[in-house]
Formats: sequence, C-alpha cells, structure tokens
Amino acid sequence: MAQTITIDPVTRIEGHAKITLTLGDDGRVSDARFHVTQVRGFEKFAEGRPFYEMPSLMARICGICPVSHLVASAKACDGLLAVKVPETGANLRRLMNLGQITQSHALSFFHLSSPDFLLGMDSDPATRNVFGLAEKFPDLALAGIRLRKYGQEIIETLGGRKIHPAWIVPGGVNDPLTVEERDRILAGLPEAKDTTRLALDLFRRTAPKFADELDSFANFPSLFMSIVGKEGELEHYDGKFRVVDSDRKIVADGVAPADYADIIGEAAEEWTYLKMPYYKPLGYPYGLYRVGPLARLNTVDKCGTPEADAALHEFRAMASGSILSSFHYHTARLIEILYALEKIEELLTQTDILNTHVRAKAAPNASHGIGVSEAPRGTLIHDYEIDDDGLITKANLIIATGHNNLAMNKGVLQVAQRFVDGKNLHEGMLNRVEAVIRCYDPCLSCSTHAAGQMPMIITLVNPDGTVADSITRG
Repeated sequence: MAQTITIDPVTRIEGHAKITLTLGDDGRVSDARFHVTQVRGFEKFAEGRPFYEMPSLMARICGICPVSHLVASAKACDGLLAVKVPETGANLRRLMNLGQITQSHALSFFHLSSPDFLLGMDSDPATRNVFGLAEKFPDLALAGIRLRKYGQEIIETLGGRKIHPAWIVPGGVNDPLTVEERDRILAGLPEAKDTTRLALDLFRRTAPKFADELDSFANFPSLFMSIVGKEGELEHYDGKFRVVDSDRKIVADGVAPADYADIIGEAAEEWTYLKMPYYKPLGYPYGLYRVGPLARLNTVDKCGTPEADAALHEFRAMASGSILSSFHYHTARLIEILYALEKIEELLTQTDILNTHVRAKAAPNASHGIGVSEAPRGTLIHDYEIDDDGLITKANLIIATGHNNLAMNKGVLQVAQRFVDGKNLHEGMLNRVEAVIRCYDPCLSCSTHAAGQMPMIITLVNPDGTVADSITRG
C-alpha cells in the first residue's frame, strides 16, 4: 500500500514550503512534490497604483533581495518613460545590485548551506545550523557574517538603509555617489576578497567528500538560461537572453528582454502556489530549464574579471559540457561573489562614477514596460502595463525561484529515490531531500504572488481507478 512522507516545513530556506514523497509498494519513492504553501498576491496589489510607486512597492516583496526587485521594477518603469538612464546612474544601480549579490550569496553559503558540508549531512539537526558552525569553526563563521555585512553596507551607503532602500527610481537613481562613500566601500574590499577566496578553497577541498550528493542532487540534463552582456560576459544588470543545453550548446541567443514571452511560457499546478515557467519551444513540462549562479556560469563565455575568470576556467574543467549537478550551485555562488567584488572595484575606480547626472526625468511615453535583471537566485522579470493616467492595469512577475520550480521538483524526486528508504527512515535522508532544495537558495516570499483562491480540483478515485466524485474550485 502506498505511503506518503511529508517534510513540513522545509528549513533553512527563505519562506515556507513542504515536500511530499509518495512511496510505492516496494518502499521506494515513486513520486515527489515540492509545495510552496504561501500566497502573496503582489501582482494584484499593484493594479491601480501609480507606476512611479512600483519600484518601492515591489521592493517590499522580499527582505532578502529587495534590490533585485528595485532594479527590475525601475527598468520596467524606464521603459514606460522611454528614457535612456545616464551611464553613471546605470552603473550605480549595478553597484547596489552587486552589493546585494554579495550579501545574499554569503547568507546562502555561510548561514544556510555550509552547516551541511562542514558539520555533515547526518550530524545532529539540533546543532546543524549557523550556531553549530560558529561553535566548531568560529573564525570562518565570523568571516562569513562580516562578508554578508559588507554587501549590506554597500546597499546602505548608496540607498540610506540596508533593507528596502528607495534610492533606485524610474530614470536612474536619486543621489550621486560622494568621494567619502566611494572610499568607504573600497576600504572593505580586501577583507571581503580574502574571505571569498578562503571559502572557495575550502569548498573545493570539501566537495569531493560528497560524491553521492554530487551525483544525485538534481544532477540531470536540462537547459540553462540567463542574460549575458554584449561580449557574452557575465552580466547581472543588463543584457539579452541566452539559453544553452546540457552540452553547453547555445539553443537561443540575443533574445531582447522585451521578447521574453517568445521563449518563456508560464504554467500552474493545483498543488502549489509557485507557478512553473518553461522554455516555450519545448512546451510544458518538457521545457525544464535552470537559472541562477550555476546557469549563469554555464551560459556565459567569460566572467570578465581576472580572478573570477580563473575560477571559471577551473570550474569548467570538471565537465566537457554544462556543469549539471545542482550541488555546484554552491561553487558557482562563491565564484559570483568573487566576480561581484572585482566588478565593484572596477566600477568605483572609474572617474565617471562620481558624475552628478544620475537620473533622466520624463512623463510616461509608452503604455508597456519590461524590466529584466539577474537577481542572486536567477533571472527576474517585471512586466507592467499602464493606462493614460499612469496607473498600473496589469503586472506580471516571473521570479528566479519560479524559473527553477520544475528543476527543484525533479531534483527532489532524484535525491529522494537515491536516499529515502521507506522501510528504514533516518533524519539524514530527509535532510538531503531538503538540502537539494537549498542548492537553489529558493526565495519563496518573492515567488508567490497569485491572488484569490488557488484553483483546485479534488478527485475521489475508486480502487479500480474510476472516478467516484470530483469538486472544482476557481
């Protein structure tokens, strides 16, 4: 008789979720589902609001990655204004986004995921957390906290506060950078780089100990998607879509952000509030693709900064095509921190970064605007329509965690089939099922924004498979 194992809640992720595993008669997992159990409704909240409120309003979607929503939302509003943001304004937006990538990746690696690697997947769950890490590796834990603090201080220096800054606005940013602010950010770079190098070296030496996890943590062929820069380089602020396959062969390239709907479709399932985007040419559910740090390193030709390029070269030596194991999201996250720190230094040492022309002002000149950027967890899309009074009539958000939804579900099934034995359960098995989700560092607050009741069909099935009754909602 089939049994069901439920892990509820999934821990050390941002938001609330549960996982359901269905066991067959042989005691092995036959099916798995990753349910997102919260609803936020931001797309409906936005309707009727003045467009210029959108960046600040959308930043409230999340306390971990508000800058990503600021950037994507402001870029959508740039489209409504039909203006070109001054170069310094665009670079200051880049700077804040890089600060966020630094703090968010540091949070994911040091606070949420490293207890699994450094204390062990089967270690005592009561201490398998950042406090246990601080007790056993106090210097590393402190360095990780300070690295995250550095990223947050960049955000605070530019935007006046660490969470929900309102400094990025339609047309650019509110204020230019001062010499004192520039120098303060530059002063923190050496320590931040040293910590990142230390963590990257430690993880490279630790990862081979997790051979089973490397083989089974969402390790399967898929597409990978991100935006890339004009020369195919790593780019988080502006660029065009590129999609590669498991062999790292480009299957779509140069797709403008405004044309995202040509390659991305959106589906929904009744058992989760998180929608399921898919690569439209392959249809649903076959168009599974991944976004985020691992995807970005698989899609780009280069990072574009010296140390990150050297790390990327070593990373790519692990496979002839795309790196497929989602366990390496952690490696990719550390390489991206290194890139972010190098890029921050590059931007801050440009003379023009102190230019005071940082914003273009205009009235709405278009009824439709689309903003795309790379958030820590992957590609972020904001799509707005307004009426003649500048009020939002329609908003569509495709969030990084949503892009990865199909991959996360397939990953949970793969790792559960490898580690979960329904006849002999132990906590370490279930921790691995959660850990495969943590590879993606999901931000569930960001990714659930449906409104009203979740459409649902409940079907009562007889033992012979015939339908006895059903009820439909929504």
